[in-house]
Amino acid sequence: VALAKYLNNKLCPMVVGEAMEVLGGMGYVEETTLPMLFREAPLNGIWEGSGNVICLDVLRTLAKVPLAVEALNADLDSAAGMDKAYDAALAEHRTRWQVQVPEAEARWFAERTALLLTASALLRHGEAKVAEAFVDSRLSGNRGRTSGSLAPMHTNAVLAHGLESA
Repeated sequence: VALAKYLNNKLCPMVVGEAMEVLGGMGYVEETTLPMLFREAPLNGIWEGSGNVICLDVLRTLAKVPLAVEALNADLDSAAGMDKAYDAALAEHRTRWQVQVPEAEARWFAERTALLLTASALLRHGEAKVAEAFVDSRLSGNRGRTSGSLAPMHTNAVLAHGLESA
C-alpha cells in the first residue's frame, strides 16, 4: 500500500496538470472541477505523509515483516521471463539492493519497486503492447521527462488500446 501511495502522491499533480492543459482555458476556469483537483492533488502527499515518511515506511515494513519481502519477491518473480527488459531491470534492482536499503536511497528504491510491480501486473494481466511500452518507457528509460514523450514505436499501440477501452 505504501508503494502505491508514494507513486500516486508524486504522479497525481502531474496528471491533473496535463488534464488541464488538454482542455486549455476550460481546464483553468473555476466552472470546471479541474482547478479544484489541481489544488487538491498535492494534499494526498500531505495527508498520507511526506514522500520521505512513506518511503521509510516501505523500508521499515520490509525490514520487520519477512512475509512482505516474500510476497513482494513472488509478485516480481511471477513476470520473470516474459520480457527481457523487465528481467534486466529486475536483476539490476536486486543487484543494487541486495541488503538493507540505505535511508538515503529510500525514494529511489520505492519508486523503482513500484514501477517494477506495475510492470509485473501489466505483463501478466495487461495488453502486451501496453505492457511492452510501459517496461520500455519506465524501466528501460526510453522516454523523455514529461508526459506524452513516449517513444514513437509505442504511441499507436497505446492509443489504440485506450480507444478500444473507452
